[in-house]
Amino acid sequence: MADLDVRRYAHDDLPEIRQTLIDIHADAQGEAMKDDFKKKFPWFVDHWGGNPGFACVIAWDGDTAVGFAYGAPATEGREWWRDCLDEPPTKGRTFSYSELAVRQAYRKQGVADLLSRALLTDRDETIAQLLVDVTHPKVQDMYESWGFHKVGERQPFPDSPVYAVMLVDLPL
Repeated sequence: MADLDVRRYAHDDLPEIRQTLIDIHADAQGEAMKDDFKKKFPWFVDHWGGNPGFACVIAWDGDTAVGFAYGAPATEGREWWRDCLDEPPTKGRTFSYSELAVRQAYRKQGVADLLSRALLTDRDETIAQLLVDVTHPKVQDMYESWGFHKVGERQPFPDSPVYAVMLVDLPL
């Protein structure tokens, strides 16, 4: 893996990093990204970045942004795991790990792990949750290798895929 510089960003930094996130995501998705999602992704960036608790990490190889991970504290009572568990976790507050993307040229070099650990380190929350498209079992396996476990499935929007809801205790 290249000697990467991982930098932290917050809500107030969104105007500076917004296009960088969109560009990395487009490269990471490549030809597989559907046009409708390409149009929707900037909305997701603005939605998450608009949260005052927004946290983002970007890995840089010199002047090249190679990957990012971001999320925000979950709104209490609206956590993704609520519909999946009979008993809520006893740990406390939840961080919603929303997005991870690594440029294709930097894959299989540990960048995703580096970004995930950087994002989830030193969080005030005691649980992290994320969603993984159930048609991507290798991605789910990656998160499981970091300690996440599937607690159920949900489809947040009528036109969205079905996602595995995954949880991990923090710190990671």
